[in-house]
Amino acid sequence: MKLPAVAVTAAFACGIVIGLWPRVGRLAASHLAFASLLIVAALLVVFGFLLIRAGRLHIGAGAALGSWLLLGILGAWLAEQPLPDDHVLTLINSAQIDLHSPLRWRGTLRDEPTRLPWGYGYEVALTSVDFQNRTISAQGGMRVTYTLHPGETPPEVRAGDVVAVLTQARQPQVFRDEGAFDRRAYLATQGVDLVATLRAPELMERVTGPTNKFVTLVPRARRRLRDEVDTLFETRPQVAAVLRAMLLGDRSFVDRDEATDFQKTGVFHVLVVAGLHVGALAIFLFWVGRRLRLSTVWTILFTLTVLFAYVAMVEQRAPVLRASLMTAIVVLAGFFYRRLDLLNSAAVAALILLIWRPLAIRDSSFQLTFVSIGCIAGIALPWLERTVQPYVKALHGWRDVTRDVVYEPKAIQFRIDVRSTARMISRRLPSRVGAFAEGAFARGLLLSFRLWEALILTLVLQIGMLPQMTRDFHRVTLAAPVVNLLAVPLTGVAVPVGFLALITGLISPALGKVIAVPLGWVTLLLLRVVGWFAHFPRGSYRIPEPPWWLTLVFFIALVLLAAAFRLIPIWRRRLAVASLGAALSAALVVAIFPFAPRRVLGQLEVSVLDVGQGDSLFVVSPSGRTLLIDGGGAFGGFPGHEEHNGIDPGEEAVSPYLWSRGYQRLDVVALTHAHQDHLGGLTAILNNFCVGRLWVGRDVASPAFSRIEALAREKHIPIEHELQGKAFNWDGVQGDFLWPERSATGTVPAAKNNDSLVLRLRYGSRTILLPGDAEKESERAMLAENDVGALQSDVLKVGHHGSKNSTMPDFLAAVKPRIALISTGEDNPYGHPSPELLERLANEGARILRTDRDGALHLLTDGQRLEITCFVACPEVKDAGTISRNANAPDH
Repeated sequence: MKLPAVAVTAAFACGIVIGLWPRVGRLAASHLAFASLLIVAALLVVFGFLLIRAGRLHIGAGAALGSWLLLGILGAWLAEQPLPDDHVLTLINSAQIDLHSPLRWRGTLRDEPTRLPWGYGYEVALTSVDFQNRTISAQGGMRVTYTLHPGETPPEVRAGDVVAVLTQARQPQVFRDEGAFDRRAYLATQGVDLVATLRAPELMERVTGPTNKFVTLVPRARRRLRDEVDTLFETRPQVAAVLRAMLLGDRSFVDRDEATDFQKTGVFHVLVVAGLHVGALAIFLFWVGRRLRLSTVWTILFTLTVLFAYVAMVEQRAPVLRASLMTAIVVLAGFFYRRLDLLNSAAVAALILLIWRPLAIRDSSFQLTFVSIGCIAGIALPWLERTVQPYVKALHGWRDVTRDVVYEPKAIQFRIDVRSTARMISRRLPSRVGAFAEGAFARGLLLSFRLWEALILTLVLQIGMLPQMTRDFHRVTLAAPVVNLLAVPLTGVAVPVGFLALITGLISPALGKVIAVPLGWVTLLLLRVVGWFAHFPRGSYRIPEPPWWLTLVFFIALVLLAAAFRLIPIWRRRLAVASLGAALSAALVVAIFPFAPRRVLGQLEVSVLDVGQGDSLFVVSPSGRTLLIDGGGAFGGFPGHEEHNGIDPGEEAVSPYLWSRGYQRLDVVALTHAHQDHLGGLTAILNNFCVGRLWVGRDVASPAFSRIEALAREKHIPIEHELQGKAFNWDGVQGDFLWPERSATGTVPAAKNNDSLVLRLRYGSRTILLPGDAEKESERAMLAENDVGALQSDVLKVGHHGSKNSTMPDFLAAVKPRIALISTGEDNPYGHPSPELLERLANEGARILRTDRDGALHLLTDGQRLEITCFVACPEVKDAGTISRNANAPDH
């Protein structure tokens, strides 16, 4: 077997996938099943060993792979064991502690305080918490952020200190919508189970110093390096931000627009410390070892020592650990004078990581890492070895005729042609430049071949990772191959020079400043290249994720293509052509996404999405017309650092939900009113989707509203004002605007809740009222201007997130809803929905569903029957004519 590590890793990974399958995973609770599987795995090992000793290699290898498959299942079961009884999440879920009030937490700082654009961040490894006059043992991780205000100083704490923090902690925000990014699970992989805000520096107290000062050396060195970057580039914060990301994995100071430019151009990997950075650093270290005339052993030890010290320094440890592990395997193989197959090296690294953490197989970064390595080692390099590499090697010593015999015939002919062409060029030039021209010609050929190799590598990578990139990032970057040709060499220069500048700056600040000058030029050039291509028209676009079966077909074709390079020639060409055609065809289908959106024809659909403390509703008519009302709200940024705004529900919740349904176009986007929690996410929506029209109510003299209108005009989206009395009819769905009032013309100085668009939908005998954030003033006006029964609705999307100042008794009595849907954020600071409002709804007999508790709420009606589903299992709703089901996703 030429690739034993690949086969073993594949078997182990398949076992993990099987073990994580819910039906199989339920067996993990049975000690008998676990013990039985372990015994069978051991028997297969013994059986395989005996067969191999007896010369039955294939059967023995099959038995061995079977044991690895079973071990993968066992590894998945062990990784999926419940959290310990004293884990903070267990304590929360079992109601042993309550997070609705500030608590006193104790723990150890596992890193130095991280400087942020707006303040500081602290990573606390918890040990206990005080709750109801008793101290409860607790383990887990908590991330505390502190906004530094003028005149304040941050808490005087260091890595390893035992601290006590008085703060109200909460679980990380998560959007409970189909397709939404699971930030809570992502942070859990970093050891962050709770997040909190420190209101004042006095609320963090240093209890004792570190018990083992040795463990504080790495965090303090990491902070020293970060500070050195800021010192070297104190007048160029943009360069410092990018270098902090490229060299140390700290992207805190890279603003969102800049990060988006790197995503648009397909070079975001430059900002993520991973294989490119580790490879550049390893090559640089090996070169330094050789220049210092170290022996092979000492060069390897020097390279590995510095490399793993670097692993400890960087903040994003998972990607760099994978790359460093692979580099170590290759370097150690060189010590034993063996040249390992890159696929085997990658497989060994993957196997080690999966044994250490089986659930890493779920991580998209893990998958992308090894898919990219597989594309390089399995397809790109074998193809280059059979096409370009013979000519690259033939250029070595091309003037020496006596070396021709060591090459194959086509390479010999190439060397003869190079010499003939070089002599012809030399004869046509003056004698002084003739020899130089010959060398320049050969060097130009070599450079052309190298550029061609780089282009092939980046094309294979871009095509090979296309299904996963569209799944995880919903983006196709057409400019990526060209930008990578420029960005990768610049990064290859910036990384080693950057570390040289850092180390030199720590020893000699003046010399470090000198080295930082060309480093700054290279980094600025990288930023200019990325920025220029990012704004190139149609350089990238957003699409939904491909169907699972298409992704499966694509990767099967890639595996067959990789296998074709290792087969005997008689089969190689046919299999290669067939598999290449299948892979390219599947990639083309992924890139254009010709699939129709998933919807239920003949029914009206209204979905109230979970966007935290905000609003976003998606309406689909019986024949498929679409209306998105509001887009949730993005946090506006920190004072003085508005470019570092926080979570964007439009990008992380609404867009992924629409993509999960297969939508690329929206007929109408409506903005109820210009408050941040309604319009903040619309920037992402207008950028990510083809929008037919933008509906607004009153014009508002606010920068945020002006930016939305300007973006709509830039994208040639017609803007229409909808006021009281206007109506539309979509496929039998009658839509009537009940507010704002007809006289609401002109521009108002500020947005008001009572200027909200209020829309009433009727389909058949069913009605749905969507009042935005309308409060009692506009409710009274609508009651006065409409006949009795004109407001009656089966379903009410409760106004203003359940505020006590909306959905007043008179208005509620006129609407008479059977179902009340509330869009509000989990543990929001406003106390929404208010107890008074909930009591009014209960007294009216309305069934209440809430996004903060039930996740996204989906309503379907054929004009007679109502059907409601929730992202989280929602309470039973069985009124006359109403059917409710519990579901993790709507049945579209």
